[in-house]
Amino acid sequence: MQVQCNQITRDPPNKVKSDDSASRVTVYGNLTLAWSQKASFWEQRTRLEKRLMLAVAVVAVLAVAFFAAFLATIMMRPSTDVNDVPQTSELRLPEKFPPAVIAKSDEPKVCKDADCIHTASKLLQNMDESAEPCDDFYDFACGSFVKNTRIPDDKTSVNTFSIITDQLQEQIRSLLDAPIVADEPRPFVLAKTLYQACMNRTAIEARGIQPLTDMLRRLGGWPVLDGENWDERSFSWEESVYRFRHAGYSVDYFLDFSISVDVKNSTNRIIDLDQASLGLSREYLNRGFKDKLVQAYYEYMVDIATLLGADRARAEVELKDSLQFEINLANISLPLEKRRNATSLYNPMTITELQEKFPKIPWLTYVNKLLAPHVEVSLDEIAIVNVPKYITDLEILLEKTPKRVQANYVMWRVAGASVSYLTEELRRRQLAYVTALSGKTERESRWKECADTTSASMSIAVGALYIRKYFNEKSKFKALEMVDDIRQQFSKTLSEVDWMDSMTRQAALDKAQAMASHIAYPNELLDDEKLTQFYSGLDMSSDKLMESVLNLTLFGTEYLFGKLREPVNKTDWVTHGRPAIVNAFYSSIENSIQFPAGILQGNFFSAKRPAFMNYGAIGFVIGHEITHGFDDQGRQFDKIGNLVDWWQEITKQKYLEKAKCIIDQYSNYTVKEVNMKLNGVNTQGENIADNGGIKEAYYAYEAWTQRHGEESRLPGLEKYSPRQMFWLSAANTWCSVYRNEAIKMRITTGFHAPGRFRVIGPLANMDEFAKDFNCPPGSPMNPQNKCKVW
Repeated sequence: MQVQCNQITRDPPNKVKSDDSASRVTVYGNLTLAWSQKASFWEQRTRLEKRLMLAVAVVAVLAVAFFAAFLATIMMRPSTDVNDVPQTSELRLPEKFPPAVIAKSDEPKVCKDADCIHTASKLLQNMDESAEPCDDFYDFACGSFVKNTRIPDDKTSVNTFSIITDQLQEQIRSLLDAPIVADEPRPFVLAKTLYQACMNRTAIEARGIQPLTDMLRRLGGWPVLDGENWDERSFSWEESVYRFRHAGYSVDYFLDFSISVDVKNSTNRIIDLDQASLGLSREYLNRGFKDKLVQAYYEYMVDIATLLGADRARAEVELKDSLQFEINLANISLPLEKRRNATSLYNPMTITELQEKFPKIPWLTYVNKLLAPHVEVSLDEIAIVNVPKYITDLEILLEKTPKRVQANYVMWRVAGASVSYLTEELRRRQLAYVTALSGKTERESRWKECADTTSASMSIAVGALYIRKYFNEKSKFKALEMVDDIRQQFSKTLSEVDWMDSMTRQAALDKAQAMASHIAYPNELLDDEKLTQFYSGLDMSSDKLMESVLNLTLFGTEYLFGKLREPVNKTDWVTHGRPAIVNAFYSSIENSIQFPAGILQGNFFSAKRPAFMNYGAIGFVIGHEITHGFDDQGRQFDKIGNLVDWWQEITKQKYLEKAKCIIDQYSNYTVKEVNMKLNGVNTQGENIADNGGIKEAYYAYEAWTQRHGEESRLPGLEKYSPRQMFWLSAANTWCSVYRNEAIKMRITTGFHAPGRFRVIGPLANMDEFAKDFNCPPGSPMNPQNKCKVW
């Protein structure tokens, strides 16, 4: 009905007509007033009635106006729920909202293309929508993944990383399986030859244990095998190290020796001395001989010696003594919790000072024999001693330990390092030990082991093959855009935190600005001449696996030890030339982040899916690595990678208080499956990086939305806003299932929290998450007390 309103006067209207000539009608909303032609209705009313009728008319007009305004408001309301936009002062949005937020559409747009459908399908497979997101977002995002994922017998866990690694293995297999063709670059021939040697089980079984027994004799003999024929007079622990050096074995079984970057002058290299590398983690050995896993290690030692020809009774006695020596090495080693302060590990000494302080070790001879033929040092050469007390205690331990025990220990280490490349009988016994340690009950398929061995040992050659065939160049540029976005957001965070003094803040901003990025791969991997030059001098044999692997380790040692006198090139392509890996890195001494080609795929990244998926997944990882530059260890290095205390004392103390909040938060998390609490000290660096990383990625996605507008939603997930989808993507990155043995090992020896806590820990600290999911204050995912470093 069309409504016409006339001005109300004391006299009846004289221009409003209807089809009925007997009356005239004026309509005010739902009020109809009529006047008779014969006798005026108005004139018949009393003064009081007239006043009441006028009042009613006015109210009716106001009602019409209110109703019209209400309809207009409904029609103009934006389609995006207000809860999609975090209402905090930290949100980096300009005053003007992006167009999508003020769109007039009642229904959100939904992406229906194939990539969106595929993305939505994987998220729905992982989610458990019956779980309450504000109680445990990990259960909500990953509940079905945890419930339905079965760990294969050859794995210790299944997660996003392992799923993409499986795909990567298939790709590498296809590359290494391809026949060697004429004029193929030599590095690719070497990689394929190593793979063939690993796959050549016929040759491996035909040779049996001979490659190892020959090597043990060459190295001076294993007493438990040689019995009374072993010559004690020909053994010294130093001589054993020299022999290992030239055979391709580790030189770190008594004392870690390496050439590293000088952390206080990161353009130079320097000799580095540290505590021994052990056959079983220090954290287990410290528990003593009666510990279950130490017992498993001991039984493994005895069985391998017996399979190599030792008398079992002798092996049980002698290897128990050698194991006790290794336990003693663990006991004099510094625990992980006390190795987080880089300054305490930086103790420079000249060779002369080493000789004076630790006189029972022939330092000048020791260093020169390990570095030969590349470098000869003099008494004024400086070395960094990480743990001086370890060397003092090592001298005492060596003095009181019989040579036979020392030799049994170190030759066991050689044997243990060689088993993977020998017969199936030895490998089956190795698997039984691995089962006790990690829970997995089967070895990987032979081709997987061989692809892993080749990829790890010849990562540059395999990486060059991989990127030429499989890497999408568009991913590189998209990733660079994301890195720039997220780095900008971290700089804004540095500008806003209220606990930093101005001097420390400026130094932090300078460091963030100076941080270098290495994305996908260096261009040199496309240069066959550079690759060939790098691998010059390396030889492989398709029917001698153990020797080929030792050639590779020797090649690596020669390369690193030969670098002592060369200045550090922080953009060296060799350092960043390992693209076929599903991982990401931050380097303190370079102040750089690295994202290899292998991680720019799968659940982490795709140029064809919505940005909220990428910012939640690889964006989280990018932010994580950037924040590592400012975690409890990374913060100790300045913008050029030098170990410098650039923090003002008051700001440093405030930082440590905030870091303690993170330590306490994670120390209170319990892994119910094994009834163990997390180690908040050892995991603090990764936890600080997770908390900062997700925050930076979220703000970066908000900035992306500013530039590009609100994104379409995913089919089947229409009820979730793009911001909610960001959190779902982030959580899906850490959907994981573990064997109990593996999770115990991770908690005991690792630096990363299990996947569940990499989700609920950071998200529970984010006000933005609580607002996006309307989590009530005090709910598990929106606690009253939150931790925030960055």
